[in-house]
Amino acid sequence: MQGQIYKRLSKELSIPEDKVVQTAQLLDEGNTVPFVARYRKEMTGGLSDEDVRLLQEKLGQYRNLEQRREEVIRLIDVQEALTPELQKQLKKAATVTELDDLYRPFRPKKRTRASVAREKGLEPLALSILDGSVDPETDAGQYLDPEKELVDSKTVLQGASDIIAEIISDDAAVRKSLRQLCHRIAAVEVAKKKDQEVNTYNDYDGYSEPLAKIKPHRVLAINRGVKEKVLDYKVVIPEEKVLPVIKAKYITGKINEACSEYISAAAQDSFRRLIHPSLEKEVWLNLLEKAVEGAMVVFKENLKKRLLVPPSRQRRVLGWDPGFRTGCKLAAVSETGELLDTSSVFPTAPRNDEKGAAAKVLKLLEEYNLDCVAIGNGTASRESELFVAKLIKEQKLEVEYTIVNEAGASVYSASKAAQKEFPELDVAERSAVSIARRLQDPLAELVKIDPKAIGVGQYQHDMPAKGLDLALQGTVEGCVNSVGVDLNSASAALLAYVAGINSTVAGRIVDYRNSNGSIGARSELLEVSGLGPKVFKQCAGFLRLPYSDNYLERSAVHPESYELAGQIMIELELEPENLGRDEFVPALSDGEIKSLAEKLQAGEPTVRDILEEYRKPGRDPREDLPKPVFTQSVTELDDLKTGMTLMGIVRNIVDFGAFVDIGVHHDGLVHISEIADRYIKHPLEVLQIESVVQVKILSIDRDRNRIALSIKQAKQAENSDTN
Repeated sequence: MQGQIYKRLSKELSIPEDKVVQTAQLLDEGNTVPFVARYRKEMTGGLSDEDVRLLQEKLGQYRNLEQRREEVIRLIDVQEALTPELQKQLKKAATVTELDDLYRPFRPKKRTRASVAREKGLEPLALSILDGSVDPETDAGQYLDPEKELVDSKTVLQGASDIIAEIISDDAAVRKSLRQLCHRIAAVEVAKKKDQEVNTYNDYDGYSEPLAKIKPHRVLAINRGVKEKVLDYKVVIPEEKVLPVIKAKYITGKINEACSEYISAAAQDSFRRLIHPSLEKEVWLNLLEKAVEGAMVVFKENLKKRLLVPPSRQRRVLGWDPGFRTGCKLAAVSETGELLDTSSVFPTAPRNDEKGAAAKVLKLLEEYNLDCVAIGNGTASRESELFVAKLIKEQKLEVEYTIVNEAGASVYSASKAAQKEFPELDVAERSAVSIARRLQDPLAELVKIDPKAIGVGQYQHDMPAKGLDLALQGTVEGCVNSVGVDLNSASAALLAYVAGINSTVAGRIVDYRNSNGSIGARSELLEVSGLGPKVFKQCAGFLRLPYSDNYLERSAVHPESYELAGQIMIELELEPENLGRDEFVPALSDGEIKSLAEKLQAGEPTVRDILEEYRKPGRDPREDLPKPVFTQSVTELDDLKTGMTLMGIVRNIVDFGAFVDIGVHHDGLVHISEIADRYIKHPLEVLQIESVVQVKILSIDRDRNRIALSIKQAKQAENSDTN
């Protein structure tokens, strides 16, 4: 069966079968996804981290399918009902649903109308009617038996009809046909429950849409309303289009008219009483599953973009956690993330102490030579921004500021890890430190927070918790390992996402550093308790020593390839002091790389990766992404008007559009129809988290705190002005 799984994966994922087999074997041996994707390219064919994760996920699903197949075959065989034809159908079943359909007639059932009729001996009559060559009224007389409560022909025929209805309901082929038909012709109808005053779901009261057209985000919204017991839904399946499908199978040319009438009535009863309720539930769950899968993809993509926001290196930052009543908490942080000082100011209502706040801020900026202010985008953010911009302008400071998404900062600041790191600080002060560090290195700071708290999801509370956690953990792991980690400065939280390292080992690495000082070589990790050769093999290539005298220790070259890397240097006559400089590392053609690999008996991908590391050691993939936006000016809140065009930052992307931060308390929404001049299926086709966009304000609903924006119209206006 493994061979069949590999063939299916090869076809479905468009990966050569031998690469599927080799990748599966690597994963089965306990290798991590990042290690397999980065250091086993010869075996995988160069599959990306995402490709390997997808293959791993599908492999698990299909192996579970095979386990279920074996179990179903065993259960039917125990009942001595496993015919060669049924076994053939079971082996061909491509999904768990198809398997369960085939198993349905043999599954132990609670007592049903059909089982009662069978107990009374009416199954032969039901089968005769289905055969279509008898007179039901006449044959029914043979089954009269007062002791079995079969007192007349009507009662007998009703029992036979119940059996026929269940046979139809248990027919795998019928269910498959109806399922396919249902997805094409059925519709969802939603209504608000009586006596419900919740306004959130008003738009869905009386809502109706065909299944084939309903958008995933609507499915998730309806599902939430149902879970909150505010909404009811039903799947409407036109009976007049369903019954002909059933009758086409059971009422053929050989069926006489009398039997046809009974079969037709039983088919209607089967659909209404047995098939429709289960099909309605199944179809809705299928819709929900696909919506969750889609939302998961968006969530993972948004999370990836948020984590990979380029760091602002060598900036000495004043972290600013804005607030009203309790004031704004400040944290001065060095370029290495070290906390220098904290303070509190009250420039906003109710105190409006701008003079006192200015004095404290200026003192911190001057004393610690800070060059930028990172303002959290929460409550009082806009007022804080106005104050900072005014201060910079009036004092003519060589200081910039930027708005930092602070989603999850409060989660981190109240965590045990934050308490351990800053026991003397209060929650808001820790939050200010986190905001500053988010600007300096978003990835290193955000890994300390549950990915669900980072604020880039869509209906995340409606997703299966286990599946969501697994998917998001994989995304974070992929991001961390694609960037690489400084072994001597990384926190335990960051180290725990390195391939092969768990939280326990990560803590031991930090303890080892604290006791022994900086780690001088990757091989020294083998002295850390619990970090043996197997873990070292998985993690070593992703850990960097940027200040090491050994060039390779600074790079992404795995220790297992150090010898090969040295041979390449000899072959190309490279000098250690010239590594990292493009002009001294020859750009080899594909043919030259192939020849070099053959000469050294090495894999081409590995040779290619080593050469790349010789040009740019430990290159950070975030370098090519949009940088944070710094400014020294701001638009007044009261100046926001319909028709204005201004710059904003994409903070979140969902199926129906994108939320853009334009500097007020509530992000504006760019509906998917207002993103591009052309048709797009999803905002992710043209936008990404943290990208800077120009938007036009379409409308402002101050009562509901909603701002409608348009990227498309802003671009049109700009082009018009240019022309």
